[in-house]
Amino acid sequence: MKDVGGSISLPPPADLPDPTPRTVMDETWTTIERLCAWLDDESPVQGRTGRLLRILEVGEAYGEVAASVHGLMGADPRKGKTHTIDDVCAALCEVIVTSMVALASISGDASEVFAARLREGARRFPG
Repeated sequence: MKDVGGSISLPPPADLPDPTPRTVMDETWTTIERLCAWLDDESPVQGRTGRLLRILEVGEAYGEVAASVHGLMGADPRKGKTHTIDDVCAALCEVIVTSMVALASISGDASEVFAARLREGARRFPG
């Protein structure tokens, strides 16, 4: 069918998936929610205290990043180079996942809290 502007508009084929497919971030937050649910069920420290303790895991994960960077640079003369850039990247990913779990553990809507902070951060950069 033709519209007034002259371009052709066709209805979407019936076999196509939902026109608003899930994004990678949607899938990521779903995975984070599953991790939180598992921790809620399995953690020996339950309730609010258990969820707050997850924040401390971020510090532990950061320690792994620091150790990886030291190992990458060979900063400890006794050990020399012990890590690769891939090790640093893996440790950084652990910080991100651990932070997301901590956020989801204490926030009513972690994905929206994160998106709002990202938008706020982006507004501070020119261009």
